[in-house]
Amino acid sequence: MSVTTARAAAAPRPMTREEKRVIFASSLGTVFEWYDFYLYGSLAAIIGAQFFSAYPPATRDIFALLAFAAGFLVRPFGALVFGRLGDMVGRKYTFLITILIMGLSTFLVGILPSAAAIGILAPVILIALRLLQGLALGGEYGGAATYVAEHAPHGRRGFYTSWIQTTATLGLFLSLIVILVTRTLTGEEAFRDWGWRVPFLVSVLLLGISVWIRLQLSESPTFKRMKEEGTTSKAPLSEAFGHWGNMKVVLIALFGLVAGQGVVWYTGQFYALFFLQSILKVDGYTSNLLIAWSLVFGTLFFVFFGWLSDKIGRKPIILAGCLIAAASYFPLFNLITTYANPPLERAVQNVRITVVADPGNCGSLFNPVGTRVYTQPCDVARDFLAKTGVKYGTAPGAPGSPVELKVNEQTVPFGPDFSKNAITALQDAGYPKAGANSEVVKMAHPFDIFRPQVAAVIGLLFILVLFVTMVYGPIAAALVELFPARIRYTSMSLPYHIGNGWFGGLLPATSFAMVAATGDIYFGLWYPIVIALMTFVIGLLFVPETKDRNIDHWH
Repeated sequence: MSVTTARAAAAPRPMTREEKRVIFASSLGTVFEWYDFYLYGSLAAIIGAQFFSAYPPATRDIFALLAFAAGFLVRPFGALVFGRLGDMVGRKYTFLITILIMGLSTFLVGILPSAAAIGILAPVILIALRLLQGLALGGEYGGAATYVAEHAPHGRRGFYTSWIQTTATLGLFLSLIVILVTRTLTGEEAFRDWGWRVPFLVSVLLLGISVWIRLQLSESPTFKRMKEEGTTSKAPLSEAFGHWGNMKVVLIALFGLVAGQGVVWYTGQFYALFFLQSILKVDGYTSNLLIAWSLVFGTLFFVFFGWLSDKIGRKPIILAGCLIAAASYFPLFNLITTYANPPLERAVQNVRITVVADPGNCGSLFNPVGTRVYTQPCDVARDFLAKTGVKYGTAPGAPGSPVELKVNEQTVPFGPDFSKNAITALQDAGYPKAGANSEVVKMAHPFDIFRPQVAAVIGLLFILVLFVTMVYGPIAAALVELFPARIRYTSMSLPYHIGNGWFGGLLPATSFAMVAATGDIYFGLWYPIVIALMTFVIGLLFVPETKDRNIDHWH
């Protein structure tokens, strides 16, 4: 009888109505994060024209990207501010505040007058709103993950928290649909003039629903128990980061879990998109659809690996994802080139390209926010070749000698018409002409996914997303379980946002700089490979398995 009772107690039960509401309310904040991410990224050029109109077009785009980056840079500080509040005041009220700040910041961008109307105040307010939103996002994820995990029954935390991780797809599609519908209804000219504001204004509906639902939720059982027992932390920041015992766990979480998770995630979605567009010269419409379809097919695997982590543990799945990804990136990205742009693959294999320059006149091409303007001929030439998707080598020239580009046996001297002459030489040697090659993968419409070439590229991108789901599906549960309840919100938020915002967020710029510096279109993959392998080793040696930990009494 006792064995039967124990089995019945341990058997998974269906989610209650309250638990479904907890997951739904918590996930809406993450939808906001992704909705705004894709919204702002898609409309950066229009935003630059609206709020930085006093500057030349190229400078406008740079400032628009800087405003975008500002929101990412302050996320760890938001993790500290709202993490502290969440451990002192409560999970529910803190991430009610974060959703309000996030939602109102997005909405206010939609009603903010342009620079033509209020001058310098427009970009200043825009950047202030981005900073506010970044701070709120820094507290949102930790609050959502902690709140859901502390509501989840023992043995189901991986499954429950994995639903938060699926919302990237919803945020992506929501932003694409709202932009597409608005563009269609207003027309392109009106959209550039005022229609771009509609997607930002629509976010207030998400905000209203989210706040209404969150107001009806109760505080997490774990926090209520600590409140009743008087065991909540009076100084979460000093407890979390001022004591080596907990700080050591924060560092282990960062380097043994989240850093690898961050680079695998950014490689599978954002660097893959960058690689398609910037290196392989696949048009933006097709590139975004290819990534979108890979996410559609991959999204439920977030839940699958969250569920599986309840059975076999968080650690083996996350570390296996890091290891398999690191071992697979070079062959997978080579295959993506093979199917997405066959003529480029042939050119990479057959055309010899060398930049001959005085090494003393060649600098670093690291450009994390896209604001650097290169003036040295060596740097200009290498940056141009990297952005053109060309594989090249470098050779030392005599001190003070002019820069030359050698394409097979042809020499192109650096000068005012360098880009034009270089493109002509490259195309004569076999490099495909941009936008005019029928062999490059191209989708005619959103459901054009059954042709072999398109299906092959989506399949390869799906494998990259599968790695993302392995590392990201169980990560929320793993972080929640690593830290004691009294300082959990604070402790888990900081490594998450440093690992994803900095290690992951710097990946596209760092990888592109590595490509530009070496001339190898695949060399940038060494960045995620090295970080993922570092995480695998540190995680294997130092990260404990936490799936059976009782987080209610983990003080």
